[in-house]
Amino acid sequence: MIRGIPEVRLIDAEGGQVGIVPLAQAQEMAREKDLDLVEISPTANPPVCKVMDYGKYIFQQKKKQGEAKKKQKVIVVKEVQFRPRIDEHDFDFKKNNIVRFLEHGDKVKAIIRFRGREMSHMELGRAVLDRLLVEVKEFGAAENAHPDVQGNRMAIVIAPNK
Repeated sequence: MIRGIPEVRLIDAEGGQVGIVPLAQAQEMAREKDLDLVEISPTANPPVCKVMDYGKYIFQQKKKQGEAKKKQKVIVVKEVQFRPRIDEHDFDFKKNNIVRFLEHGDKVKAIIRFRGREMSHMELGRAVLDRLLVEVKEFGAAENAHPDVQGNRMAIVIAPNK
């Protein structure tokens, strides 16, 4: 008797119910078929055990996890930095990059970096972000209504449209 359990509910290798049998008999049945006795539900009364090839079971579980992992979509957050007094061409170039990222399905974090006296003119950075959101609205939308301000940075995350 392992762990003081006198009997278990046994499931055979084909998945059929054998019933409640003594633990020693269940172990003997597993040994005869050259398989393992695996405890499926230890909290049940009596515990549920199954006769199976444990190595094969672990292999199949890993394979299922791998398949599930393949089907997952990894969300990537790309980061694009702007300045409050950005040139027209530079703005268009970075905007086109953002559009490309959004079309690919990635999220984009647009950051305005302030230096020196620019900190006293946060409205310039806000205007750049507002203009950006207007120009990319058909490809994506901001996750938050207001940009996040941390120190000398103002940031907003743009998620692609479904």
